[in-house]
Amino acid sequence: MRFRVPMGDTLRAALGPPKKAKLLDSSPRSRVWRVELGGERAIVKQITDGGDHRYGAPERFAREVAGLRLAARGPVGPRVLGADPDGCVMVLEYLDDLGRTDDWLPGYAEALARLHALTGPADAGALPAWRPPTDADAESFLALATTLGVAIPPGVPGELAALLTRLDPAGRYALLHGDPCPGNDLRTVDGVRFVDFEQAALGDGLVELAYLRIGFPTCWCAMAVPATPLAEVEAVYASTRRALTGQAADPGAGIADACAGWLIRGDALVERAHRDRTDQLARVPVADFTWGSVSARERLVHRLGVVADTASEPLRELGLLARRLRGRMVTGWPGLRPLPEPGARPW
Repeated sequence: MRFRVPMGDTLRAALGPPKKAKLLDSSPRSRVWRVELGGERAIVKQITDGGDHRYGAPERFAREVAGLRLAARGPVGPRVLGADPDGCVMVLEYLDDLGRTDDWLPGYAEALARLHALTGPADAGALPAWRPPTDADAESFLALATTLGVAIPPGVPGELAALLTRLDPAGRYALLHGDPCPGNDLRTVDGVRFVDFEQAALGDGLVELAYLRIGFPTCWCAMAVPATPLAEVEAVYASTRRALTGQAADPGAGIADACAGWLIRGDALVERAHRDRTDQLARVPVADFTWGSVSARERLVHRLGVVADTASEPLRELGLLARRLRGRMVTGWPGLRPLPEPGARPW
């Protein structure tokens, strides 16, 4: 199906008529074109109603434009050249991606740190707060252990309750991308830039730094970063944040909390269109299901291992439960594969 580039009179008057338009691949939540405006390449993106039952197109449009404008302070995202709220259309700077590279993680970590350092308390209300896991997530995780016949240490419910309190984003104002997956980062001549800010939020940057340990939980391309490069790229993130903000950025216990938060979120086992509908952790004992090239059980086994290895006080008993649960899954489903390691950046 062909779609006309949806630039109305106001955008055309300000930027000129679009030429050489090419419809690009995108998610069901948007339509995206590469165009020429005044001889320069640009991107036209229209937010649509498809693929997200939680938020309407106008809300997602406003959220992405707000996130992009904050990210332009860096810059760590494309500039917004024009916006039409009535049509949910934005015109963005075209970023020329340099393509494949073997060593993409340091640049990714540096750009993530620069993104998180762009905002502070003065930006409160500019974006929604990040959504932490809930009591229902904790209950579902405990039910999974019970279903698989794994004994729950007595302190775990209390540890989970305290974890949810610590993960509350109130008073934390880092600019979060919301879905910082490989493919949403472009390697340009000016450094890594992020695109697709549809889920931008304000919160604690550690919940996105944790992607490197927990296996990119909201991404189709789940992967496991080995210990040595993981330590190196976390150090890149910490030193960049420190240089930009003057504040220590040692992940410490906060990264363990962030990883535990991703572990108990069943919705982090499925793509966005299927979230907030079904208890995904309850599906795991019944049948495995795949997103991308990795199954839900494989994602979960990786996350359990990470939490088992990183959790200490005040998550000591949760770490013990994670180790027991991982052992039960590996024994019960011996064909589960480890997550792939990051290779050359293929996207």
